[in-house]
Amino acid sequence: MEKIFALHNNQALQLLFGRHDQNLNLIQKELDVKIVRDPQGLKISGQKENVDRSTELFEYLLGIVSEGRELKHQDVSYAIRLTDPQKGIDFKRLAKEKIEVATKGGLITPKTRGQIEYIEAIKKYDIVFGMGPAGTGKTYLAMAMAVNALQKGLVRRIILTRPAIEAGENLGFLPGDMVEKVLPYLRPLYDALYDMMEPDKVEQYTEQGIIEVAPLAFMRGRTLNDAFVILDEAQNSTPFQMKMFLTRLGFDSKTVITGDITQSDLPKGQAIGLVEAQRVLQGIEGIKWVFLTGEDVVRHELVQQIIEAYDKSERGPGPRFNP
Repeated sequence: MEKIFALHNNQALQLLFGRHDQNLNLIQKELDVKIVRDPQGLKISGQKENVDRSTELFEYLLGIVSEGRELKHQDVSYAIRLTDPQKGIDFKRLAKEKIEVATKGGLITPKTRGQIEYIEAIKKYDIVFGMGPAGTGKTYLAMAMAVNALQKGLVRRIILTRPAIEAGENLGFLPGDMVEKVLPYLRPLYDALYDMMEPDKVEQYTEQGIIEVAPLAFMRGRTLNDAFVILDEAQNSTPFQMKMFLTRLGFDSKTVITGDITQSDLPKGQAIGLVEAQRVLQGIEGIKWVFLTGEDVVRHELVQQIIEAYDKSERGPGPRFNP
């Protein structure tokens, strides 16, 4: 079967093909099609199913480059994975879900069905639990939604917090003053901020209290009004800490809790706040649980395989979520 994909912009063609035609070669290899230039655009030949998948893929990728966004090699790899009919991805729906982060001029988009569900949940619900393994975009997408809400004036401040515990350590065993002790735990949150905002703007907002990054213990006794609040690495919170945090929610605020129950660093035998929260909060209207999986990993493709391998070998006793 042959199909012509209409394309009359040579610049768009170059962006789609990539440097040294690396995108083109990847698409031909992965989708088992032959693609050649045609006076009207691109001539795609192969089995009907593969040609249709290629056409759908090019329409999606063309939407990215037509908006002036850079098309990276990994973007093409992700999109090829999503063309699998078994994944049930609606590319038109995927293309519409964009998170505007104005300062750096970029548009952040969900890249999987699970990420679309996650973004839509954050828009709709006041409290969202985003659960899943590393690389699924739990924290990054929540951060993008927070920055977007701040820039649109939907909230007056962003509050980012994490439990200050990792690999069996706690603050008492670390050297230095309080700032020096907690900075290593909060660094990933700062990294995401700096990826979406200019450093001077992050520093300005931090000095003004518009952006606050602090350990979970610092949330006690507060009421968080008109804020977008993110609790990251929540698998390291105790039931007491989780209850304390969830009851901080004030008026006109939104809260996102992210975590991976398989990666808890709490002492063995210690009750896990996320597990308790799922049991206690089931059925409460206004709270949404979103469970991301290895299918939603958008890091290097090997990360997805690593997660699946560990998940297969570690199916033993221990707390696990049941979506």
